Amino acid sequence: MSNSTSHPKSGPKSGPKSGPRSALGGFSVRSPIGSGRSEMQPGSAARAWGETLIQAQVVTKSYPMGTGRLEILKGIDLEIRSGDALCIVGSSGAGKSTLLHILGTLDRPTLGKVLYRGQDLTKKSDDELAAFRNVSMGFVFQFHHLMAEFTALENVMMPCRIAGASPKDARAAAEELLTLLGLAQRLHHHPSELSGGEQQRVAIARALVRKPEVLFADEPTGNLDTVNGEKIQDLFFELKQKMNLTLVVVTHDEDFAKKFPKVLHMRDGHWL
Repeated sequence: MSNSTSHPKSGPKSGPKSGPRSALGGFSVRSPIGSGRSEMQPGSAARAWGETLIQAQVVTKSYPMGTGRLEILKGIDLEIRSGDALCIVGSSGAGKSTLLHILGTLDRPTLGKVLYRGQDLTKKSDDELAAFRNVSMGFVFQFHHLMAEFTALENVMMPCRIAGASPKDARAAAEELLTLLGLAQRLHHHPSELSGGEQQRVAIARALVRKPEVLFADEPTGNLDTVNGEKIQDLFFELKQKMNLTLVVVTHDEDFAKKFPKVLHMRDGHWL
């Protein structure tokens, strides 16, 4: 896949192109499991590729430091369109993870706005944002953050149960995704009994079990060996195609970035 450097305000002009047949099999895109649908989530069937989905407007992030402030993000503007596969690249300390957390409402900007389908997320309460994330966004991090006391199946069921799904529905959704990701024989294994690649696949299943519109990934292959890392990288693109996802990844891995059609580079809290 070729890549090109994208202007922060640009976006794809057409819908997804059909590619080679996926090895993921017949996975159905359907409404999220559970009763916690957000008013800002239009549902899978209503997704219009190429429409503006997320906008960052002059986003600044800083922290008090001594008598001054430490600036992490310095007036970031960004537009992400539905169906985008966007990679944000930068060295450690560039601000890319902070930006991802703000775009995903895990953190709030010091100044500026984040809009989702035109609605200002910075005006939402913490509880409103938590409910919104549970429906509309999925997250994968460098560390899998699986709960050690629960099995792979139970970890993936958790977002559905939090949203009010019945145990039966949550289990069915979790089993479907774990089977899709090649973990049908690992459903009842605890994280300590799984390999690094398997742990990350469980984390991906947990992120996607509610059928979100956007998948955010922060250095998702940073803790994996080369072989498993490349498998996970390819898996992201297969899942994007299969589930009609908008994909936003931050990484320092230039080889990973080359697989994306849209790439933005950060340094010292601003775009290059």
